[in-house]
Amino acid sequence: MTRKASIRRDTKETKIGLQLDLDGNGKSQIQTGVGFLDHMLTLLSKHSLIDLDVEAQGDIHVDAHHTVEDVGICLGQALSQALGNKEGIARYGAATVPMDETLVTTAVDLSGRPFIAWKVDLPQHVLLGTFPAELAEEFWRAVSTNGAFNLHVVCFYGSNTHHQIEAIFKAAARALRQAVEIDPRVVGVPSTKGVL
Repeated sequence: MTRKASIRRDTKETKIGLQLDLDGNGKSQIQTGVGFLDHMLTLLSKHSLIDLDVEAQGDIHVDAHHTVEDVGICLGQALSQALGNKEGIARYGAATVPMDETLVTTAVDLSGRPFIAWKVDLPQHVLLGTFPAELAEEFWRAVSTNGAFNLHVVCFYGSNTHHQIEAIFKAAARALRQAVEIDPRVVGVPSTKGVL
C-alpha cells in the first residue's frame, strides 16, 4: 500500500504543485518564493519523516499571505489523500519540543473533523524575512481544515519569534509522525464508528 499524494492548485494568486509520501524518510525539495516558509517546510519534512516536494509561484509582490495559506491548503489536502480510509493508523499524536528559550506542545487527532486551537502569543507585524509572524496560524489553520483533523498548539513561553514558530513546526511534525504511523495491532479504522 503506497501512501502518497499529489496536489495541484492553480488560482489567479498562486500556482502550486505539492507531492508527499507518508512513508518516506524526510527528504524534501521546497521552493515557494518565501524563504522562511521554505525553511519551515524543510524541517517539517525532516522531523515528520514525510517526503515532501513543494513548488509554488505566488503573488509575493503583494505579500506572502496567499502563497503561505495556499501551500497549507495543498498540504492538508495531500495528507487527507495519502491517508485514504485511515486503516491501521495510530490516529493520535502529540509532541513537546523545546527550542532554546521556547517550549511548544502540539497534539493531533486525524479524526476527519477539522478544528484548530491556537494558544500562541506571537507579536503582530513581525517579519521573518518576507514571512509575517501571524501567517504561522493561517498556515496551520489551512492545513488542519483541508486535512480534516484536530490540531492543538500551545506555546508555553518564548521570546524569540523565529524560535517560537520553528518549535511549532517541529512539534507538529513529530505529532503528525506519530499519528500517521501504521500500528500493526490496529485492525481496520481506529474508531468505534468504523469510519474516520
